[in-house]
Amino acid sequence: MLAFVIRRLVQSVVVMLVVSLIAFVMFRFVGDPVDQMVGLETTLEERAKLREQLGLNDPLPVQFWNFVSKAAQGDLGISYQFKRPVAVLLSERLPATLELSFVSALFALLAGIPMGVYTALRRESFLSKLFLTVSLIGISLPTFLIGILLIFIFSVNLQWLPSFGRGQVVDLGWWTTGFLTVSGLKALILPSITLGLFQMTLIMRLVRSEMLEVLRTDYIKFARARGLKDRAIHFGHALKNTLIPVITITGLQLGSIIAFAIITETVFQWPGMGLLFLQAVQNVDIPIMSAYLLLIAFLFVAINLIVDLLYVVVDPRIRIGGAEA
Repeated sequence: MLAFVIRRLVQSVVVMLVVSLIAFVMFRFVGDPVDQMVGLETTLEERAKLREQLGLNDPLPVQFWNFVSKAAQGDLGISYQFKRPVAVLLSERLPATLELSFVSALFALLAGIPMGVYTALRRESFLSKLFLTVSLIGISLPTFLIGILLIFIFSVNLQWLPSFGRGQVVDLGWWTTGFLTVSGLKALILPSITLGLFQMTLIMRLVRSEMLEVLRTDYIKFARARGLKDRAIHFGHALKNTLIPVITITGLQLGSIIAFAIITETVFQWPGMGLLFLQAVQNVDIPIMSAYLLLIAFLFVAINLIVDLLYVVVDPRIRIGGAEA
């Protein structure tokens, strides 16, 4: 088990170094940072002094080492647009993105797994066909269109829910949350459904297909022959054996929710990291773009590491196989 964890940690470090190299190349070669930080009236001497302060005159390997070491310490540079540390800007936007992603993932799991189980066990029922139709719509329609439709129905016509913003939030010092206010909870509903609908349909279809396959296996037939109740067979044996692919997809999709929340945050003007990244792209703010790339890569690596460890917990065969290898 320890060797397995160490092996995964080494792989994670290698991945982060590769992503850091990509971010470094983008930071150094997509335009001159000095041109983005100074005005036209800046003299050549001032430009040269700034280049020296930024370490742009050092050899590239030295610049890369400085970039990685500073990023590891939380120093992600200064934003060209806001003239503030990028780490501070991201920390201010991180709670909004994580809360939206958490609620979206929770919605996808709590709705997707029961719908997948129901459509597998009651294939010919009307409700099962309705769920499959909804899942087809969720996969087919683009995210921004779903968001606009929800805004049109629930904000414009019915006027039940807000169409933009995060609502009223509570400042807890190092964290701001909308969970503790009514307007904050209302503001979460539409964007979380928009962001989580595709993941919900994916989980539902995955659970359904895995459940149908498991129900055809010999050990399920043997369980029926032993006289076990359908409830014990379906939830004690069949559903448990569909967990590994569900864990895989859920883990990867959680990273995708965080990474690709840009569209949802733009549609609903949600003040998260995705909206900040889009503004950075529009203003060629390379430090924010590089830091966002590093942060998303770190989240993906961390989530994949957790998923790998959950494999060992859920399926002992993986632990046995790893020990034999």
